[in-house]
Amino acid sequence: MQAAHRGNPHYTGRFAPSPTGPLHFGSLVAAVASYADARHHQGEWLLRIDDVDEARTVAGAADHIMKTLEAFGLEWDRAVSWQSRRKNHYLAIVDQLVAVGFAYPCGCSRSEIERLGRRGAAGMIYPGTCRAGLPVGRTNRSIRLRTPTRSIVVDDRFCGLIGQKLATEIGDFVIRRTDGFAAYQLAVVVDDQIEGITHVVRGADLLESTPRQIYLQELLDYPNPQYGHLPLVLDAGGQKLSKQDSAWPVCMEAPLPALKAAWRFLGQADLGEGCADVEAFWAAAIPAWSTATIPTKSSHLIP
Repeated sequence: MQAAHRGNPHYTGRFAPSPTGPLHFGSLVAAVASYADARHHQGEWLLRIDDVDEARTVAGAADHIMKTLEAFGLEWDRAVSWQSRRKNHYLAIVDQLVAVGFAYPCGCSRSEIERLGRRGAAGMIYPGTCRAGLPVGRTNRSIRLRTPTRSIVVDDRFCGLIGQKLATEIGDFVIRRTDGFAAYQLAVVVDDQIEGITHVVRGADLLESTPRQIYLQELLDYPNPQYGHLPLVLDAGGQKLSKQDSAWPVCMEAPLPALKAAWRFLGQADLGEGCADVEAFWAAAIPAWSTATIPTKSSHLIP
């Protein structure tokens, strides 16, 4: 449901779910936090469907997510955007990065990288086989971005300063996949630039990706949004909730209990007994929102 344009031109936030299943409680927490933060600052709040990985898209999931958000009183301020409709734009940006030498074709298979690379924080670190050019007999499978040896620092609103040396901790990473589609890291950076996103509030599972996104923003001469990463909702076994696991879907027929539970999870002050419906909840929640009380560690759900 598209809302009226908000007043603060210096704040544009967004929520960007993947349409791989129904909205679960962990995603609701991210939606509630990003929405409350945007509205507290009189900013815009946008909805983007992150369907760049079309093989994982579940038919009808995007519509279900949008109806769920509406039931929970979350109103977006512009038309919904879709990554799948920007494929050609992403690939044009990839071509630009290759043309100026920031990126290069890679002919390595996943099994080769598993065999020759070393394990890092985000998986196997690429050994650099094709960095100086495709070896004889190799064909282009993907496009990788050259990473710097210096630290990329994130000044996260909730987590503080985070530094990462991309070359040694991540390695040259893929920006165009073997299936020809743009990789998430590039797509999300381009999306945020197109939409004028100034503030990103999302789960801490993406904190590790943020230095890669900041580096891409530097190369493309894009401004950096302000990032804030939220604690993850974990199940009783300590695992992050996942739509693929059908984990803890939220019920759009009874939104208020889940809204209040998400509010408590985010460390927010009790809103009292006056929140009898969703509209009353947001009327009380938006002025009360405080980033100072957001927990810094992931929490467990009690089954």
